[in-house]
Amino acid sequence: MAKERIVVKIGSSSLTNEKGELDLEKLRDHVHALAKLRQENHEVILVSSGAVAAGFRGLGYSSRPVTVKGKQAAAAVGQSILIQTYMEEFRQFQVTAAQILLTRSDFSNRVRYQNAFATITELLDRGVLPIINENDTVAVDELTFGDNDMLSALVSGFVHADRLIILTDINGIYTDNPKTNPEAMKYDKLDEITKEMIKQAGAAGSKVGTGGMKSKLLAAKTAQSLGVSVFIGNGKGKDKLLNVLAGKGNGTYINELDTTLNTRKQWIALHSESFGRIYVDEGAQDAILYHGKSLLSAGVFKVKGTFEKGDVVEVIGTEGFLGKGEVKCSSEELKGWMDQQKGTRAIEVIHRDQWVEMKYEEERIG
Repeated sequence: MAKERIVVKIGSSSLTNEKGELDLEKLRDHVHALAKLRQENHEVILVSSGAVAAGFRGLGYSSRPVTVKGKQAAAAVGQSILIQTYMEEFRQFQVTAAQILLTRSDFSNRVRYQNAFATITELLDRGVLPIINENDTVAVDELTFGDNDMLSALVSGFVHADRLIILTDINGIYTDNPKTNPEAMKYDKLDEITKEMIKQAGAAGSKVGTGGMKSKLLAAKTAQSLGVSVFIGNGKGKDKLLNVLAGKGNGTYINELDTTLNTRKQWIALHSESFGRIYVDEGAQDAILYHGKSLLSAGVFKVKGTFEKGDVVEVIGTEGFLGKGEVKCSSEELKGWMDQQKGTRAIEVIHRDQWVEMKYEEERIG
């Protein structure tokens, strides 16, 4: 079996008992399976939920808190319990684990984004298993990933993983909710995640998690678009993850799309803030969409917003939103050229290496 770089996401429902407490037997089962992947020389990154679920009992809550301060306090207690337990269990397999806590702003800030990538890469090069979770203790609603499903998808693209495995309490994707509809049929394999699938998918299925099947489908669609294949399902035993790699997993396999974005383009497409909009004519639209050309000023007929060289802007064409790119000139320079363009040589606005096509405005992230 060829060596793969694999991101494994484990949800709260797969780590806790019915009372919402951390279930050591479940966690040990996951650790043993992850260790088996490592023993087969695969690179493994773990994205683990469970901090809030592990901590709320220690604060005296009878169930998972619903307030922001309650969740953040529970995460502050539970994160240390969760990571300490993981590290102790991994130590039995001579695996060193490292904790990485991320927020949405770690992705949107280019320097922190690059630093996070460098840190994870160094850990993998050193044979360390990164354990990633959202930093729930400081995150605010507008700066969260929504749930760890999306975080795992972004991480899988970020580290250029070969595969994302999302472990949950349901054995895959169904045509309907199998808990309420006995006629629901499971998809064994999918090439595409449609809007209809996402629309009919439900919210969180347990009291200890935040993500339901809808969030998993959105995450899978994101990972798929970044060139990462996805498995959504469950399983037990030390060989459950190896079974997934062998095509014998208890769940649904989702094929990757034939597209890859380097780390820089991922940042532009998924995480960067847009500082303005550039409107282009049909000729420029065809050049950047179908001929791999850079965007030149000659194809721009309107500019909105104020931006400087190096900022990211949205590009709008005759078909609507086309994509995002990093500009090589300021809005003032571009408007100045447009005012005196007759007889003036066109300037490069967005180089093709800093351009990302994104013709799916309603599905954009962030």
